[in-house]
Amino acid sequence: MQQQTHEYDVVIVGSGIGGSIVAKTLTQAGKKVLLLEAGLEAGIDFQKKEAFNNYMGYLDKFYQTAAKVPNSPYPNLKDAPSPDVIDIEAIEPCKPATNGYLVQAGPIPFGSDAWRGPGGTTMHWLGSTPRMLPNDFKMKTLYDVGVDWPFDYDALKPYYEMAEFEIGVAGNVDEQKGPDVSKDKNYGKDYHFPMKKIPQSYLDEKVIEKFPKGFKVHFNGKAHDLEFVSTPQGRNSIPNPEYPYSDVVWNEDKHKLELQSAKRWNTFAKGYEAVPDQQTTKYTPVGAVWDDHQGHRCEGNASCVPICPVQAKYNALKTLRKSDPKLITTQTQAVASKVLTEEGSSDVIGIEYKKYEDPNSSVFETHIAKGKVYVLAANAIENAKILLASDIANSSDQVGRNLMDHMVMLTWGLLPEKGFPYRGPGSTTNIPTMRDGDFRKEHAACISPIDNWGWGWPKFSPGSDVENAVAAGMFGKELKDHINDVVPRQLLLHFECEQTPEPNNRVTIDPNYLDNLGNYRPVIHYSASDYMKKAFAEYKKVSDQIFEAAGVEDFTDYTTSHPDYAEYEGKVYNFWGAGHIVGTHRMGTDKEESVVNENGQTWDHQNLYLVGCGNMPTLGTSNPTLTMSALAFKTSEAILNQLKD
Repeated sequence: MQQQTHEYDVVIVGSGIGGSIVAKTLTQAGKKVLLLEAGLEAGIDFQKKEAFNNYMGYLDKFYQTAAKVPNSPYPNLKDAPSPDVIDIEAIEPCKPATNGYLVQAGPIPFGSDAWRGPGGTTMHWLGSTPRMLPNDFKMKTLYDVGVDWPFDYDALKPYYEMAEFEIGVAGNVDEQKGPDVSKDKNYGKDYHFPMKKIPQSYLDEKVIEKFPKGFKVHFNGKAHDLEFVSTPQGRNSIPNPEYPYSDVVWNEDKHKLELQSAKRWNTFAKGYEAVPDQQTTKYTPVGAVWDDHQGHRCEGNASCVPICPVQAKYNALKTLRKSDPKLITTQTQAVASKVLTEEGSSDVIGIEYKKYEDPNSSVFETHIAKGKVYVLAANAIENAKILLASDIANSSDQVGRNLMDHMVMLTWGLLPEKGFPYRGPGSTTNIPTMRDGDFRKEHAACISPIDNWGWGWPKFSPGSDVENAVAAGMFGKELKDHINDVVPRQLLLHFECEQTPEPNNRVTIDPNYLDNLGNYRPVIHYSASDYMKKAFAEYKKVSDQIFEAAGVEDFTDYTTSHPDYAEYEGKVYNFWGAGHIVGTHRMGTDKEESVVNENGQTWDHQNLYLVGCGNMPTLGTSNPTLTMSALAFKTSEAILNQLKD
């Protein structure tokens, strides 16, 4: 075992958005950082030619792979394996499913994946960036469900603004509406997103025009206004000239992170050539990691999940690249295996990691990374696995527990006229009607995007449409006419249901299940509660009402042969994972019931911080990446305050 000869201010595990925000923020404040990344060195090379060639390799793999699932463009390494949706299978009673990296103990399989590599899962995320709602932070108080957060929405608001700057959110604040949303309360009357909204798709327009203002849907015994909202996006569009900020900076005098006005210097001047303002300063989109001039506008390639061909969509490498190169050391092909503590002390003294050269061999060297402060910034499953393997930070017995995801119920049908899906991002409009209300006392809330993927998600269209038509005897012009009629009329809605924190939905470890390097594979215990099942039933009724009013022919078909199904009041419902892996080391005000405090600092170890969606006590109905990013800025501020002492 080799120990590093020098010590860093901070050692960070993981180069996803959480780890990259912490690394960038701390190095720009003058702190020395070591970043450990399990993935390959090529993925984190910011030399223009090498970065371009690596990303083109991802694209080539995507083009050549038949199953266009989220991880399809990216290497799945034996020494740092990733959970993958193509590995999901039904679970037999008393027999875990082991097809893939995750050991699925059931009773139903966990339906989401992640990527363990440079940039993390932001390499294949959709890019939707709505904020959580104020009421999401006090679920126990308002609805007697789950737990409350250790702070309210207003406490996170300035960090949301930092996250929206960092990601480069495109959207229209004035259009955000729905239950528990108002511009003044949620954003501030003068607030703007950095860039103007991504135009809503033609498909969205064809759906929206079918519903007059005041149209209502009924669920849970009440009528609710059906509304459609443009979705804030983490992808480049036209810079908003009213957006005034140029960077997030550490104010040493105030010991606070704050957004810096763009009055004087052009955006991202820090670490690059400073350009004096000529009265034209505005937000500058961050381009591709290999070329600042490419990817400044979304080109509507419709492959955001799993890969944006031009990097107009944000990924965490854009943030990591802005770290001070003189103060950051990146160690790739370095798989963190254990957090080390000193006997008789609560201080963390190192991160043990296994350094491999060939990602498909089992040959490695073990090293120890040393720092003053340590940050685990892997996904919620990996963070929990490392903590459990280290037998630390778990005096509350909450490590690994309360695993959550958005359980997604899909519905699909044919529009009466062509709406032409597959043009533009995966979704540009959502229905906020079901995001909040007293019904949350009885069943889960949800957000419902209008998807732009046709029936690709549930039915593998358009390939399956061709296959089914040929099987029915269609060839030549008849086949062509059929596909030209059916595919452009495909409509997909998805009801993204919040899952509540349940202690038995959890990550555990078992010495019988190890990976290629001898590290633990995560064992997942997962189920759907009646709180979720009732939500499926209520939102299928909402879908029925929407389809009937829009003249959509419903082709939704749920079966017990689908790996993830639930039965409620005699009916079967299928659901899919959203890729929103949350919980497992939640924050709170009581060390007996949580793993970290409001800043992500573990209760048991004062120099160990956890970053990522695992800190979130509840899920709400928003895609969690923006909230995770806001929390990462909050943690960065706490670390900087600790290091100044």
